[in-house]
Amino acid sequence: MNGSTFKYDIKAGFSVFLLALPLCLGIAMASNFPPIAGVITAIVGGIVSSFIGSTRLSIKGPAAGLIVIALGAVNDLGGGDAFLGYKRALAVGVVAAILQILFALFKWAKVAEIMPPSVIHGMLAAIGVIIIAKQSHVALGVTATSKGPLGLLAEIPNSLMHLNPEIFVIGLLSLLIVILWPKFKKLKDIPASIIVLLVAIPLTYAFDLIHPHNYRLIGSTFEVGPKFLINLPGQILSAITLPDFSVITSGASIKYIIMFALVGSIESLLTVVAVDNLDPEKRKSDLNKDLLSVGVGNLISSFLGGLPMISEIVRSKANIDYEAKSKYANVSHGVFLLLSIAFLPWLLTKIPLAALAALLVYTGLRLAHPSEFKHSLELGKDQFLLFCVTLIVTLLTDLLVGVGVGILLKIVLHMSRGVKLSDFLSLDYDKETHGDDVKIKLKGSLVFSNYLKLMNLLQDEMKTGAKKIHLDLSETLIIDHTIQEKLETANLANV
Repeated sequence: MNGSTFKYDIKAGFSVFLLALPLCLGIAMASNFPPIAGVITAIVGGIVSSFIGSTRLSIKGPAAGLIVIALGAVNDLGGGDAFLGYKRALAVGVVAAILQILFALFKWAKVAEIMPPSVIHGMLAAIGVIIIAKQSHVALGVTATSKGPLGLLAEIPNSLMHLNPEIFVIGLLSLLIVILWPKFKKLKDIPASIIVLLVAIPLTYAFDLIHPHNYRLIGSTFEVGPKFLINLPGQILSAITLPDFSVITSGASIKYIIMFALVGSIESLLTVVAVDNLDPEKRKSDLNKDLLSVGVGNLISSFLGGLPMISEIVRSKANIDYEAKSKYANVSHGVFLLLSIAFLPWLLTKIPLAALAALLVYTGLRLAHPSEFKHSLELGKDQFLLFCVTLIVTLLTDLLVGVGVGILLKIVLHMSRGVKLSDFLSLDYDKETHGDDVKIKLKGSLVFSNYLKLMNLLQDEMKTGAKKIHLDLSETLIIDHTIQEKLETANLANV
């Protein structure tokens, strides 16, 4: 970090810290991990992973997209004991991190680029629905009885009928702030999440949530107290929890290892690609090196009691908006988080759970916004079908099955239109060379699974000195949506 960029990185790091702190606490809470676990993850992601990866502007930390997997791991592996499930989920995180490191060492990171966008968006929308289904009850101050997302959604009207008024006021005000705050353009540099805390913490004192007591309103009695507040250890060292590997070879553990490794890697790599496109200097990251940094970070985080991390898009976008220049913005955001839990735990324990739940409900609304459905329909009936099927199957089963069914459906749709099975595995083309110009005539079908072969072909030609590459698509049977979108964003200047 040099003097000319120092002030920008420190400013961006501090601003992202303000945004990240409540989100890290909320994501951990929603995952059934101790709230401090989310902060541990972001600290490791900022201070450690920044020096391993190649991306300059992405922010590493816990993400809403992994809540469903983490929550499922804790519930399924604990057998009713949440703390035991948490320790066993940490063991799953350790093994998944080792897989991510191996993915990076074998240079498999680019495989994430072939994932069909509609399937990914369907998965993210499902995650949004699940977050809304679970956190709405927390924001209302009611304990839900259902476990699955559809049951939790169906239970929301009942929770509305039995809401805790004081907790509801905190949740509602927090949600209104995050929705309306962006409309105040002159105050855009102040994260809405900080305004939420500035309102919610005083309400903790106003409603005396620090002490357990009952109050009456409209003829009904309601209970409030510390159980509606964040619970943090007094010292950071006491937050360190070691993994429990006693059931690591069980079928449930293996399922969550695969889900953490695959979904976490894909979501993180897609974020890095998106952040590179947003980078004002258009710097490109080494995806394998960045995946290595995530794997190493997850290994350390899981051994310390933290959540899995990825390169997270909301905080990364904010980092760019706050004019970050280098990786030291991520480093400083990690340092500020470390200082906050070291010196301000007394303040953080005054944050109402309902305020964090409102932040997560807003995140869920953005992931499952009606505009996502509209956009997928505008892309075509096939893309809308892929989006909806992935979403529905994910809600009925889990992320891994949902994504798998989405990809299988895409293959079936292609084959119904005449795509040969061999087209999914190979790339058929003819090549003509005229001096520095190369003409490549592609044949058969261009589908998501042969995108990497196409990119390797184009890059090999550029490395051998081709100044202009002409792609002839006149003899292709099908060019699927994934290929079209990837080619539009590939930034191949000579093609």
